[in-house]
Amino acid sequence: MMRYIFIVFIFLLLFSCENPKAKNKKEELSQQKLENDVLFGQYSLEERNSRAEAKLVEALDFCSKKGYSTSYCFLIDLGVHSGLNRFYVYNLDDKKLIKKGSVSHGCGKLPWGRCFSKDDAEFSNESNSHLSSLGKYRVGARYASQWGIKVGYLLYGLESTNSNALKREVVLHSWDVIIDEEVPRGTPEGWGCPAVSNAFMTGLDEDLKAIKKPVLMWIFN
Repeated sequence: MMRYIFIVFIFLLLFSCENPKAKNKKEELSQQKLENDVLFGQYSLEERNSRAEAKLVEALDFCSKKGYSTSYCFLIDLGVHSGLNRFYVYNLDDKKLIKKGSVSHGCGKLPWGRCFSKDDAEFSNESNSHLSSLGKYRVGARYASQWGIKVGYLLYGLESTNSNALKREVVLHSWDVIIDEEVPRGTPEGWGCPAVSNAFMTGLDEDLKAIKKPVLMWIFN
């Protein structure tokens, strides 16, 4: 009888003492959930979608007049936190959101590849500024990139705010460090290119190869 009681006691003792690693993991997940709740509460899905949708009429008008594709368009909202999905692919004909994903912005004078200016990105059209440029772009030729899935697309700036894009080598490409999940820590910053995850770029590449008309990319804040 005493042996049985002893075994039960040891069993209860083991289950009452939480493994330190498990406890730390639980606390880490709890902190992450808290950060996510704060982030997603500050930038609600409705608000983010409405910011992009506000550009659809102007984007459709531009594409229709210039002979661009109206079934495929990129809208990039750099006015929200970089850890959120802010690269939107739209069908302008029926105002339908096709897909969305994370995208980087320029680091400026900050260290390359770090997460700093998550929701206060700076912009420039100057060479060596390492900053993103606002405005409308034409997505140009496909080429062999050194980044991500090794596929990139040239970008032609169509406004005074991004006219130096080609000279600055600001291009659309993927980057191994960018993930598909939305995260409070933000997306790593590059030198001004709108870089996306490998998976997202794979999808964009498949679509762009099938599109016969020029495609509009519009970066706004």
